[in-house]
Amino acid sequence: MYDHKMLVFSGSANPALAAAICRYLDISLGGASLQRFPDGELNLKVNEDVRGADVFIVQPTCTPVNEHLMELLLLIDCVKRASAIRITAVLPYYGYARKDRKDEGRVPITAKLVANLITQAGADRVLTMDLHASQIQGFFDIPVDHLLAAPVFVDQFRQMQIEDLVMVSPDVGSIKLARAYAQKLGAGLAVVDKRRLAPDAIETGFLIGDVNGKNVLIVDDIIATAGSVCEAARLLRKHGAKSVKVSATHPVLCGPAVERLSDAPIDEILVTDTIPLTKSAECLPITIVSVAEVLGEAMSRIHLNESVSALFDKMKV
Repeated sequence: MYDHKMLVFSGSANPALAAAICRYLDISLGGASLQRFPDGELNLKVNEDVRGADVFIVQPTCTPVNEHLMELLLLIDCVKRASAIRITAVLPYYGYARKDRKDEGRVPITAKLVANLITQAGADRVLTMDLHASQIQGFFDIPVDHLLAAPVFVDQFRQMQIEDLVMVSPDVGSIKLARAYAQKLGAGLAVVDKRRLAPDAIETGFLIGDVNGKNVLIVDDIIATAGSVCEAARLLRKHGAKSVKVSATHPVLCGPAVERLSDAPIDEILVTDTIPLTKSAECLPITIVSVAEVLGEAMSRIHLNESVSALFDKMKV
């Protein structure tokens, strides 16, 4: 058993999730105050003695990404300088994950830069969930535990008892995830072919698979501007789908996402609480599935120096 006390702190990105994790762990959330200088610079102070403590900082780098990322770096630096013995950055959502390679000339690999910033700030390890590109784990020179939300969703889907179910991948990149769901739930599988015309514009072309008279469930990791899922939903309805549901781990829901989802032929949207919903999204038919217990269990295992891989095996889809 780890001899040092466990302390959990939260930035301003998702304090509700941090509080839920602490309820699972049966500990109090650590106190920290965040103020601003007149010029907008962040002024942060941790109000707990962290000397010799095993510290976990819960801070998804969601919108506004730059603000929350800077806050995370300040929190890490703060507890490092206050002599915490180990610091784990808990990022339920990892911002800047889309730029994981040079896809054209003269562009940064921002996912790698962010990994460097977190490491150089003083983090000893990272705990994250459903990275947009799993290879980002290799961008860190410190241990990374990459959790999956799929087992939590599978439990939810089983409780819903959806008949004639077909899992749908909204693009080629999500086929592996959709296939895993289909195998676990004994469902069919279909794939939507899409072409990205611009960062926020999608052209949906063909459907591979049969959805006629079926209840379909589109699965993805992120809903950002919602172009992909909305176009996929229309295509699936056109091919005779009886009902269309969507699930995604991270409800980024930026730009025209809420308006698009409101107008799309989608019956229900299932997301997790890795990042908080915007006020405008509350009008949507959204069901929130909590990942607090999964994150809390992983944090407990890290603190006690127990195997997190065993948790992966237990949850494997």
